[in-house]
Amino acid sequence: MLENLNIVSFPPQNLQSIPVLIAAPENFNPQLRLTSQQVSPPQRQPTPKPNSTTPRSAFVLESVQTGFRKDMNSSQQENQIIEPVFQFRLFNGEKIKLKTAFNKLSQPKFAPLTNIPLQLGWEGKTGKYNIKLGAGIDLFNRLPMALNFNAQIDRPIFVKLNPDNSIKSSLFLSAVLEQGPYKTSVKTLENQITATRSGFNTFWQIDPNTSFFGSYRVGLYNDGNFEQQIFNRLEHKWGEFWFAGNVFAWKYASDNQESSGYFSPVSSLVYNGEIGWGKNIFPFLNCRLNTTLGRQIVNGSKSGGTGYQTRCTVKISPNIGLDLGYSLGKSHNLMTGESLYNNQTLTGQLQIKF
Repeated sequence: MLENLNIVSFPPQNLQSIPVLIAAPENFNPQLRLTSQQVSPPQRQPTPKPNSTTPRSAFVLESVQTGFRKDMNSSQQENQIIEPVFQFRLFNGEKIKLKTAFNKLSQPKFAPLTNIPLQLGWEGKTGKYNIKLGAGIDLFNRLPMALNFNAQIDRPIFVKLNPDNSIKSSLFLSAVLEQGPYKTSVKTLENQITATRSGFNTFWQIDPNTSFFGSYRVGLYNDGNFEQQIFNRLEHKWGEFWFAGNVFAWKYASDNQESSGYFSPVSSLVYNGEIGWGKNIFPFLNCRLNTTLGRQIVNGSKSGGTGYQTRCTVKISPNIGLDLGYSLGKSHNLMTGESLYNNQTLTGQLQIKF
């Protein structure tokens, strides 16, 4: 799934047998996501500073990041997430993350459900490998406790630098594993559906203005279902604009939407084109806009998909930043133009560095 390209955040899936819009822009542009698991191109590690005689603290609070997301769709289903993440730095440069959240899910014909996840994470480096590990529990107001786990290993294959130390071209590979409750709807959680996903990501900086991102996932569900996902994105920047093409294929061994409550197409293909614009409007304000237009084929049924998204970042001070975003995605009948499905997403993120 493009939830972290865990991956990615699929919009909440409706239970009715109508095409569901999975071509929302946040699913195809990792740079526009505002979750704590945001996917972004790997960054070059800073040059280590010379050793100082000043003793360093063994455990320092480095940043606090609070994210907000609210998904709403035409099936009157809503998912709302408030997620604070505390990041600590150890004396050896490794990082510890403490993550929690307050999630509220609502769905017609079901009582609202509240979820509070607690997760402890570690991030470090061994040779050329960057390693991220996290494990915790999910608490619910009226369901049994569940376990969650995730792991990721990143490795640069090659990195070529410009004279100013910016990246000229590079290739990064990642291996990903995650397990936990499948939080797409109240019905899915009431059925205690869990998923274990694994796969890899690749990011290729072809030149300073052109990049390719690809991912592959396989998933095993505790109801016996099996899924595969393939996502590819090619992007080129031209001044303040960017152009991209996206292709996403997704299929399950069986369609368990009626029994288990989650969108599980036997075959699904989405492809679209994207154009976007971004600029520093003021020294403290950066805004980005994008739109997508494409097609999707779900279980043999064809429909059109359009998406619109905006995101602005406000630099309140050198150590405080605020992100605000909004997206709208629509699916429509190709012959009549009739709207089949739509979803809206509000996002926000406040980050404080110490």
